[in-house]
Amino acid sequence: MGIDRKRLERSIDDLGRIGETPRGGLTRLALTDEDKRGRDWMVARMREAGLRVTMDQMGNIFGERPGAEPLPPVLMGSHVDSVPTGGKYDGQLGVLCGLETIRTLNDQRIRTRHPVALVIFTNEEGARFQPAMIASGVMAGKIALEDAYGARDTDGVRLVDALERIGYLGSEPCVARPFRAYLELHIEQGPSSRRRGSRSASWRGSSRSRGHGSRSTASRTTPAPRRCASATTPSSPRRR
Repeated sequence: MGIDRKRLERSIDDLGRIGETPRGGLTRLALTDEDKRGRDWMVARMREAGLRVTMDQMGNIFGERPGAEPLPPVLMGSHVDSVPTGGKYDGQLGVLCGLETIRTLNDQRIRTRHPVALVIFTNEEGARFQPAMIASGVMAGKIALEDAYGARDTDGVRLVDALERIGYLGSEPCVARPFRAYLELHIEQGPSSRRRGSRSASWRGSSRSRGHGSRSTASRTTPAPRRCASATTPSSPRRR
């Protein structure tokens, strides 16, 4: 059984146009108008695929395809928010590949034993609201809901107000939920390959944990010399 590669490529291009930068990158900060447009696009595609779509109190989006038995679902997904001038594969690749997997199951009329669900986490990058992975942190019980709601961006906007403004303040509790497995296809995009003139690169191996609290995600694609420099000099403000 194979996916429809052309359909996946079209989805990557279509979602990648929302917040696209002149050089082909992406600026779609969490809970901005661009993020709302990206979320709306994803929710429409999830419903087209027959998924039951729900949102929790942190704006995490879940779309579930029923299974043959009332069992915990297999979760797939990632995030659709970006850092300023980020890449169009970072985060949204995991979401769109999860969607394509579900579309393929539908095409083949395969009914799985477990439900299969797609999840989109809110503010994973942490470029607008700190800390990164704040919504999955609330879901994991590592961050209090009220603390997350009170997080403010550089303009003083509270996260809860931003969620409400774009219509993604859900009613379902943001708590840990049972699931059979969690799968995330994730790519981190950084500047090193471009400097070398490489068109593409692949990892030989990687490990990733969904940590919470003080852990920063910025260093994952920052070259080592620049990580050392950033650890000893004040950081400059982000341009938005």
